[in-house]
Amino acid sequence: MKLTPEQLEAFGEELDAVRRRILDDLGEDDAAYIRTVVRAKNGLEVAGRLLFYLPPAWPLAVATLSVAKILDNMEIGHNVMHGQYDWMGDPALSSRMYEWDNVCPSEQWKHSHNYLHHTYTNILGKDRDIGYGILRMDEDQPWHPYYLGNPLYAFLLMVFFEWGVAMHDLEVENIVAGRRKMSDNRALHAGIMRKVRRQALKDYVLFPALTGPLFPLTLAGNATANLVRNVWAFNIIFCGHFPAGVATFSQEECEDETRGQWYLRQLLGSANITGGRLFHVMTGNLSHQIEHHLFPDLPARRYPEIADKVREICARYGLEYNTGPLRRQLGSVARKIVRLALPPRPRGEGHVVAEPVAA
Repeated sequence: MKLTPEQLEAFGEELDAVRRRILDDLGEDDAAYIRTVVRAKNGLEVAGRLLFYLPPAWPLAVATLSVAKILDNMEIGHNVMHGQYDWMGDPALSSRMYEWDNVCPSEQWKHSHNYLHHTYTNILGKDRDIGYGILRMDEDQPWHPYYLGNPLYAFLLMVFFEWGVAMHDLEVENIVAGRRKMSDNRALHAGIMRKVRRQALKDYVLFPALTGPLFPLTLAGNATANLVRNVWAFNIIFCGHFPAGVATFSQEECEDETRGQWYLRQLLGSANITGGRLFHVMTGNLSHQIEHHLFPDLPARRYPEIADKVREICARYGLEYNTGPLRRQLGSVARKIVRLALPPRPRGEGHVVAEPVAA
């Protein structure tokens, strides 16, 4: 996968051309799409909350509210906060003003995700999304007996994913290691606590109280919907970042990157998930994680449209385009979590056979 400087420059120019074509074509269809998704999310949320007044409809209420929360976080919140719809000039869809249904404040998320993760994608020591500060997700992360709990930590992160995202910028692992002070987080505390209070009041006090004697059922339903959203988001995000074949990079490798090298790092550090149109919508089109890392500010609904072109460009340059069905990518991630919990084998005692990259 080594490209010459000339090939890298040409590779970057081809991907720049893909981006320009979409930017030049943005218009009413894109605006109508995101407004339709917002209306659908709002309708599902209202329907879900009303269904809690009918105890026999509890499973349907939970399912409806779960879908609304997934749409809010994945196809709307994540993409709007990337600035994908800033060109519309609509305050309700502005990356500067949007606040999502999640305990992580949007401003904090935009720093840890839009800036740190998308700037330093898969650079060890720079991209804190590699393991989220609690997991060992790469061979080059030094092993410690703590990582024997890798599968347990992954399960807990999945169940409480929105809370893990909210705590991400606090860098708890660096506080424990003595590389950061509690006082360094003082500016973050107020925003996190304000958002936590708001979310807890809405889901666990106000809406359950509105259903009167059905308070316990509604409380349990809201908690279940949050759990469903957490599990779904965790699995989609991990399948886009950590299956077999996804590369990581040292800081030295990425010094003085050209545009073509930046594109190459985004490509090799990502993976896609195959599926139908509804599946892609429910993932926020993060099932096209490769295209998202290449073009994070383009409306995600355009990723399926440009995926074939990106794949064709990769084929011409002899580059792997990592994609596969959800079950395969998820199984690959699970095996990696378990394998990296164990200490590396000493040299001379055999080697770990790499899993095949999904074709």
